[in-house]
Amino acid sequence: MKRLFVALCLLLEAGPSFAQAPAAKPAPVAPSAAASAEKPAAVAQAAAASAEKPASLAQAGASAEKPAAVAQAAAVAPKPEAAPSAPAEKPASPPESSAKVAPEPGAKASEFPPEVQRALDALVRADLKQGPTAGLSVGVMRGGQRWMSGYGYRDLAKRLPATVRTTYRMASITKSFTAVAVMQLAQAGKLDLDADIHTLVPEYPVKQWPVTVRQLLGHLGGVPTYDSPSAGNNTKPVTTKEAIAMFADRPLMSEPGTRYLYTTWGFNLLGAAVETASGQSYREYLRDHVFGPANMSHADLDEISTRDAQQAVGYRVVGAALKPSRFLDVTSRFGGGGTRATVEDLLGFARAVLDHTLVTRETMGRMQATMVTRDGHITDYGMGFATYPLRGHYIVAHAGGQPETTTLLVLLPAEDTAIALATNVEDEAKRLRRLSLRLLETVLDEGAPGRGGHFTDPVDAVVYEGMGRLASYGLAYHDWATRGPGTLPPETDLAGAFTKVSALFDRAAIARDGRGAMERIRGAHEPRGESLFIRVGAHMAATVEKVMGAERLRAYRTQGAAGLFADYLAACETLKCPEAERFSPTVRSDVARFVAGWKRAEVPALRRSRLEALKDPERVWPALKEAAVRAPQVRPDYTDELLTLADRAKRKPTDRMRWLERATELHPESMDAHLAQAVGLMEADREAEAIPHVREAFETPEGSLVLSPAGFLRRLLDTRSPKVARGLLRAAVTLHPDAPELWDALAKRERALGDAGAAKTAVAQAKRARQSRAAQEARAPKATGAVAPAGSAPAQDKAGSTSPSVPVDPETAPEP
Repeated sequence: MKRLFVALCLLLEAGPSFAQAPAAKPAPVAPSAAASAEKPAAVAQAAAASAEKPASLAQAGASAEKPAAVAQAAAVAPKPEAAPSAPAEKPASPPESSAKVAPEPGAKASEFPPEVQRALDALVRADLKQGPTAGLSVGVMRGGQRWMSGYGYRDLAKRLPATVRTTYRMASITKSFTAVAVMQLAQAGKLDLDADIHTLVPEYPVKQWPVTVRQLLGHLGGVPTYDSPSAGNNTKPVTTKEAIAMFADRPLMSEPGTRYLYTTWGFNLLGAAVETASGQSYREYLRDHVFGPANMSHADLDEISTRDAQQAVGYRVVGAALKPSRFLDVTSRFGGGGTRATVEDLLGFARAVLDHTLVTRETMGRMQATMVTRDGHITDYGMGFATYPLRGHYIVAHAGGQPETTTLLVLLPAEDTAIALATNVEDEAKRLRRLSLRLLETVLDEGAPGRGGHFTDPVDAVVYEGMGRLASYGLAYHDWATRGPGTLPPETDLAGAFTKVSALFDRAAIARDGRGAMERIRGAHEPRGESLFIRVGAHMAATVEKVMGAERLRAYRTQGAAGLFADYLAACETLKCPEAERFSPTVRSDVARFVAGWKRAEVPALRRSRLEALKDPERVWPALKEAAVRAPQVRPDYTDELLTLADRAKRKPTDRMRWLERATELHPESMDAHLAQAVGLMEADREAEAIPHVREAFETPEGSLVLSPAGFLRRLLDTRSPKVARGLLRAAVTLHPDAPELWDALAKRERALGDAGAAKTAVAQAKRARQSRAAQEARAPKATGAVAPAGSAPAQDKAGSTSPSVPVDPETAPEP
């Protein structure tokens, strides 16, 4: 899986049911603190979310082996770990991991098998060793089975353990609660989704365009986000009217329906609309109609006066230490980030969503369907939920982040599965995304990893990118429509759709314009691209299921896009499909070549296990190099696993650099490998050696699209080291010298690190670039009402930024 694209792939992007078995009590656990780099100061957003691409699927090669991750966990009982320490204090004995399995009220208890419980516990503990952490609570649910556990401390100073009962701020997961409330009222006829929000919230003045409830639910209303640090830093309780007044006079940032702009203020408007339509306060409505029916017994608005003794104390990472969070009163963001709950409450909400307890199946299907801008771009956000495919799973999710907390809720409607994570450490979105993926692999894919493909031929890389995306979208939408509440796009010309997909994969066209081909492939799932990948991919999945059974579809999520194409073509032989629905001869030839090359490159020890899960990954390195020699052109991509090993060696710089170098050695065409090695070199004060790796990353087919000015700025959000952030910006301006936002960000970094001369130079370059951009825009005026094309300024990203130099919504954006 590509490391950059998060696809609570989100990211991340069904497996056999597990038999019930007696519970096994997990061993005591609490993570240890590790060194971590400083958080950057120049970017105000807590966590950005670019649309995560579906991970390319690894080639087919099924195995009946027991997953190594589960087998190892079953064989070796977890050992206690040292608990994290409060600043300047030595920790007491670590608390027990408070693992338990909780049934629905009145339901019979159901548990995951002991080996699965131990595997889940072990992977959480392993991840928590990688950095400073205080407390973490985790919940996993599949059907009637549940597993929950708490790790570390909810209060470091008092040595109070984090448990499944620990209450955390939910931050932006609140948006999902608000959306359900709105849709309940719409179902009851008390609220019109297409009404102008002004008619429901008179305190919000009429704007230059009408803004509907429906648009606000999908962040398409143009309502601004926080436009300065002070705008989001409220320290006193406010009423609903006072919360609305904080932004009521600001104009809309764009015409509603034309642009995705993630905003907490927009959900404050929806919270106020709930009060108007229901006649109850927002708090009363949620407690009566959402929290109560969903058995969320500890959920409430996060008002300081109502907190109980189980509330987690919040922390932020400063250097390698944890410091108390700065105080924030969240009544100012009540409808978009103002609640608190436990992970058990989150699983209760997930169960109610999956069972359609809170709204009808039809309504939930509409909420889980991505919205679309006026010009046909999907937003990967429905009504109160992020929603997108990941490794063939249909993901419905929301993340949250604000002072005192980071949270994540992931639902898989077709698999009746949910993951809930909450920590009392800020800015931990990356950790929670990573954990959610590993948990999903364990529960749904029996621990088997999903890997992309590595190709030395750039044309092959683009073709396989397309196959991976088609497979992921097709499998996900097929499952969502047949086993969940979703629907498929209407089909009018299937043969024509297959012909157009073959044209997208045409090798000659890709060779002529690789960037253009990649852009077309990246848009082939959207309405502007006729939803080709969804239509063709879902048809392929249905055809394979008809001939080979539903169980066969589960293999491709971890074993490959090429395998799905090969099985589909075989199924077509059985069903005598029309020739027009079998792709072009060139595509069929590529499929056969990819399958054969993948099989030659397989490493048996890694077929059902991730590299970092092995007891001694060093022993497998020779086999990986031999596999690369056997199949130099087509082979599995182990970049993510090699970089994970490098991350785990943070305290051993020599070991860390060795794994980073191995990643680029094994996968010299990998954007992520080169970027990671660049960061490692910058951390070691070897910036001059790092710059060429950034350029190598940019020159890959993926990098040419991803490493735009906005893409670089998004990467800074996960970069805690000011030194590394400055190095990345210095590299970025060599690639994008006419991007003023990059020069502005670099000037801030140079100034913060004490280099006034370099900062002055960057300011001058920003001025020059701004003048150049203004001149270009003057020469090419946009049509009235048109949406700015990709690459125009200011660039919009999924986190809601209208300009990378302007602080954006400090609530974490929705994708995992």
